[in-house]
Amino acid sequence: MHPVLIDFGRFKLYSYGLMLFLAFALGIYIAYRRSKRFGIEGNVVLDVSSAMIISGLLGGRLLYVLTHLEEFRGRWLDIINPVQSDGTIGIAGLVLLGGVVLAVVTLVFLTWLKDIPLLRLMDVLAPSLALGIALGRLGCYLNGCCFGLVTDISWAVSFPEGCSAHSIMGDQHIHPTQLYAFIYNGLLFIFLLWEEKLPRAFDGRTIFLMFTGYGIFRFFNETLRWHEQSLHAINWDGGFLTISQLVSISLLLVGLAGLLLLPKTKYYHIRSLT
Repeated sequence: MHPVLIDFGRFKLYSYGLMLFLAFALGIYIAYRRSKRFGIEGNVVLDVSSAMIISGLLGGRLLYVLTHLEEFRGRWLDIINPVQSDGTIGIAGLVLLGGVVLAVVTLVFLTWLKDIPLLRLMDVLAPSLALGIALGRLGCYLNGCCFGLVTDISWAVSFPEGCSAHSIMGDQHIHPTQLYAFIYNGLLFIFLLWEEKLPRAFDGRTIFLMFTGYGIFRFFNETLRWHEQSLHAINWDGGFLTISQLVSISLLLVGLAGLLLLPKTKYYHIRSLT
């Protein structure tokens, strides 16, 4: 666990921030290289990707703030101020699915505005999204956040002092849920690139497979994670559903609906990639 890679006093290079940068950089590069095969200009991918990154960060920050209001009470400026009230530089605290949702909304709006084939562009971006999530979760592991529940499995991990995992779980052994996500989404990235080579690929198949695969995994991975009460969306005796699980169910349903219904509509277009 290495939350800070370089420490210059008030300026620190955080491992999570570095992983986010790599996720964005590699994701945009891969999408740019893929765009020509889909008949979409590379500059369009760059413009849309840049807008999605900004909106994704805003969405991730917004959902984090909404679910951690007590953390900012009395220092509301810290929500957006890169120089925090304690003197540190940088803004910490994002919720991944909040960023994904707002980024998708931005994508839909821009494709409508620029008259770009939405599903085809989403297919271009889908593998990059899976890779970005994988790298982001690796950053979570290095940062010691988004951690799992106590377990006695042989590959359980414990986190050292100085991170949120240790402050709550102490020296107990817990599920490395961040690594589960890193491995799964890395494999999903490879699978999405492979499935496009199968016959009769159609516009939307890659992104709907992404939604389906990620929705299933995220729902079950959430059951292994520790959650604050503020992240519970539905509670009942002996159980609960988190906000992320509700979003995961929505992604799963959208993905399955697209895969099952799209080939039966007038928007069904066979895609021939060379």
